[in-house]
Amino acid sequence: MFWNTLILAANSIRRNLLRSFLTILGIVIGVAAVITMVTLGRGATQSVSEQISAMGTNMLLIRPGQRRGPGSENAPKFRQRDVDIVQEQFDSISGVAPYTSISVTTVYQSRNYTTVVTGSTNDYFDVGNWAIESGRKFLDSELRAGKAVCIIGKTVKSQLFGSEDPIGLEFRIKKFSCKVVGVLGEKGQSTWGSDQDDTIVMPLKTVQRRLTGSLDIDRISVSVRDTNAISETQRRLEALFRELRSLGETEESDFRVLDMRQIVQTLTGTTKVLTALLGSVAAVSLLVGGIGIMNIMLVSVTERTREIGIRLAIGALEKHVLMQFLIEAIVLSSLGGILGLALAVGLSTLGANAMGFPLIFDPVINLIAFLFSAGIGVLFGYMPARRAARLNPIDALRHE
Repeated sequence: MFWNTLILAANSIRRNLLRSFLTILGIVIGVAAVITMVTLGRGATQSVSEQISAMGTNMLLIRPGQRRGPGSENAPKFRQRDVDIVQEQFDSISGVAPYTSISVTTVYQSRNYTTVVTGSTNDYFDVGNWAIESGRKFLDSELRAGKAVCIIGKTVKSQLFGSEDPIGLEFRIKKFSCKVVGVLGEKGQSTWGSDQDDTIVMPLKTVQRRLTGSLDIDRISVSVRDTNAISETQRRLEALFRELRSLGETEESDFRVLDMRQIVQTLTGTTKVLTALLGSVAAVSLLVGGIGIMNIMLVSVTERTREIGIRLAIGALEKHVLMQFLIEAIVLSSLGGILGLALAVGLSTLGANAMGFPLIFDPVINLIAFLFSAGIGVLFGYMPARRAARLNPIDALRHE
């Protein structure tokens, strides 16, 4: 009996293919939108996590001021003695990288390019998970004397030297020449949208003497040996810098010690919330599609009133008529769910490639979206099916 009813439903849908397709269009769009939003959201979350992990998951960042933007620059910067004290007092720290940055215009032959120069030590590469693709790190003598040597990122290499090997070549930064001793491995775009490869790293003393004209240190990055010791190290660093800055118990700290893990959790949490919000908005179109199915099924009941009357007159039971129209609605919505899944695969692939996100398909979300679309058929198909099943056979046969 079930298969006969299913065949009748399929034949009814086939007789009105265009109308059936327009009916399920809302379901198709809804399922595709929900799955695409969730898939891209998961890809964005993983991308954010990977990008921050590339900066160093065991890293603590110490910076002056309590917030970004106006007001932070009023907080006093750090000095070399702060770095030395951290290195002396913390066995849990494997590397301490002080650095200061400034935007400059560089010139090589007929080419010029504006980028950011960062002054630091060799710990900068270890703490920040930077690989040296070619060349070498700074020599101790270069760091102590503040030599004009530099290690450049891939973007700077491309903009200034093109396909030419830059190792050993010199280019001009302001009024002095700088020798390239190394090229950094590629990192790509950061979580905040900046190009991490658009950088030049020089010895800290070189940048302080020749570019900034100040002994100030903008920030200090530290790498903690053991992940389990990060929270304790963060607490001790906060206490140390309050002491170094002579802050009283009631005074607010004029610096921050940031845990990169907390930044990861905050950003991934934000992307998850946005993904859920976008998925919820997209799910509204499923309800719209369900209303479309109910509307077309009510029209179908009106058009087939005589057919229903004949079936009831020759012995069909109400449950048989109810089942026929209910199955029609379920088939329509399920077909819409299948087409929506196929469309979601294409849209998710295109979107992930366009935005550079990893493609992460979640079978559970796909199954939920499909079952929800089938449930829409049951929910919105029941009323038209019930109306058809309760028709009076005599009135139905008299219907013109």
